[in-house]
Amino acid sequence: MTVRILAAPLEFKGSLTAGQAARAIEAGVRAGWPDAEVTALPLADGGPGTADALVEALAGQWHTAWAHDALGRPLQAQWASWPGGAIVEMALASGLTLLAPAERDARVTTTLGTGELITDALESGVRSLLVGVGGSATNDAGAGALQALGYRFLDASGRTLPPGGAALRNLSRIVSDGVLPAVRETEMTVMTDVLNPLCGTTGASAVYGPQKGASPEDVEVLDAALAHFAEVVKRDLDVDAEHLPGTGAAGGLSYGLLVGCGARISRGFEHLSKLLALDDRLQGVDWVLTGEGRLDTQTLSGKGPLELARRARRSGSGTRVVAFAGKIDPRALEGEHPFDEAIQVSPPGWSESDPAARAGAAALLTSAVEQWARRTAHAR
Repeated sequence: MTVRILAAPLEFKGSLTAGQAARAIEAGVRAGWPDAEVTALPLADGGPGTADALVEALAGQWHTAWAHDALGRPLQAQWASWPGGAIVEMALASGLTLLAPAERDARVTTTLGTGELITDALESGVRSLLVGVGGSATNDAGAGALQALGYRFLDASGRTLPPGGAALRNLSRIVSDGVLPAVRETEMTVMTDVLNPLCGTTGASAVYGPQKGASPEDVEVLDAALAHFAEVVKRDLDVDAEHLPGTGAAGGLSYGLLVGCGARISRGFEHLSKLLALDDRLQGVDWVLTGEGRLDTQTLSGKGPLELARRARRSGSGTRVVAFAGKIDPRALEGEHPFDEAIQVSPPGWSESDPAARAGAAALLTSAVEQWARRTAHAR
């Protein structure tokens, strides 16, 4: 009886896209277990790499547009589409990786570029749009993105606010008469696995601001500014949403798209699973080989590999799951988890920041999978 294997990794951040990782796993299986039937299915959870995974899985295409990075510098960025849908991945325009560490400043970074990509997609005729909001450099509650879509944010003197979250403390009025008409006609879904609200001790500024360059003093300023923004939104847009789970994702971009575009917030992996009919693809599969760059305690808080393993367990097919990772934190495997095995791909001393190491990541993954495949096939 033919053994069926599904190669379904997420991206190995900084080293391999989900598609590259899936092909590397597939190559390892074919080398080590030639009789097995292997299918590649790149996955994502709404964060960086989601657009890559969808383009690969749905035979989509990329579109290039001029936009601005989180500090307002022009750049060419991309969004993707497939028949019946499209995605803007905010990290491609407003992402943290586009800034040098010394450039990170959560007070002034803006989601303007993400809004420019959304605008380009809508003006191209898209009316069903996903927005992946992981990997942001921003903390402006999506105000920059909404400006690109035609909203105006004015101070008490009627002047347009400068970019960034800190400036929102001076917001006096929101004007929406110039909003792109297509915004009202578009079904927009924000994909995130972050459940933080917009403000407070578990909000966008307090939890994620520091990694974007915010000092403790900056966090206080930003949290107060976003709370003030939410108050003006209630008055001028008649939407009360800052307390909702997920509105703190990407420095509040999900909040901005909810209140300004009517977007709904969806769990990223769950939404993608439905889009790719993942449960159907798991039927009859003997092994799922998944992975990501680091398997750590965050993985077990609900990230893609964990959710995939849970779904495989529920499939009723007796499916077993092996996780491959560039690095594995032993603490992640101390408690109960749904993986039958977890295998570290990288050798001791390997560093993902080393360009040479990154270049060899696919070969390392293929080799690790091939060794697993030979061992497992021999044990049957």
